[in-house]
Amino acid sequence: MKRNASRLLAPAVLAGLLAAQPAQAADLAISAPNWPSGQATANILKVGIEKDFGLQVEVKPMGTMNSFVGLETGAVDIQPEIWRPNFDDLVKKYVDGKGAVKLADHRITAWQGLCATPAAAATFKSVTDLGDPEKTKVLDTDGDGQGEIWIGAPTWLSTGIERVRARSYGYEKNLSLVEVEEDVAMAAVDAAVATDQPMVFYCYAPHHVFELHDIERLEEPAHDPAKWNLVSAQDPLWISKSNATTAWDAAHFQIGYATAFAKERPEVAQFLEKVDFTPEEVTQMSYALGVERQEPLEYARKWVEQNAARVEGWGKP
Repeated sequence: MKRNASRLLAPAVLAGLLAAQPAQAADLAISAPNWPSGQATANILKVGIEKDFGLQVEVKPMGTMNSFVGLETGAVDIQPEIWRPNFDDLVKKYVDGKGAVKLADHRITAWQGLCATPAAAATFKSVTDLGDPEKTKVLDTDGDGQGEIWIGAPTWLSTGIERVRARSYGYEKNLSLVEVEEDVAMAAVDAAVATDQPMVFYCYAPHHVFELHDIERLEEPAHDPAKWNLVSAQDPLWISKSNATTAWDAAHFQIGYATAFAKERPEVAQFLEKVDFTPEEVTQMSYALGVERQEPLEYARKWVEQNAARVEGWGKP
């Protein structure tokens, strides 16, 4: 009986020993930001690189500021969406200054600002309307007599900039500045539109919200560099020291990758330089993950399969 028991235990012991073995280390790592299109892009790059080069790729959830540090230290190799002008300060430090990071040439045109649901658009046509406490009372959803405005997710650099703009324009005095994750905010937009309630919120494009609803962008004074003075976000007091009383500058985003990684894997760097997503495709990615709730990796696998020839072309010399 003892011999039979030992025979029965052997497979279980062997399985335990195999499970205890460390997982094979990835050949490279891609950081994934916490917004839908960034997560989709990170996973499309993962699947495409694995398919074209036979490498093992890890996707790590990571904010852009930490990604720049990781690109320098080797903790990550690729960041799929570096937004500008949001991260110009980090671009100056890590790209222009240290030379630790490279930006792919291809740019996706974007914009950022403040938007209103249909019920709010009749009252809020311009950012100046947000400074009128009588008008902003209609944005109150918690019964405290003061309206609310979503300014972004807690970890986004743009959220801090929106806080600067709220103080500079003056509407922080009569509006509560709400910071919550984007999926929560977009659910609030959906509910506001469905119930014909007014809501004003930070918005950016490409984004799926403009496919779902008739959203209006608030008017603002044209961007003026002389009136847009942002202190480095590395200063703990940067928000209080900064001032911005015009619209955002024209925006775009690019893929970023580590300079050291490009030297080690020039074929993958060349692949990244050929990636040519369009704004329309980015909106579709945002819709798939943000509205249809598709899992990022599964969506990426389908996307790469549907665009097989194009992805294969990215990997060719």
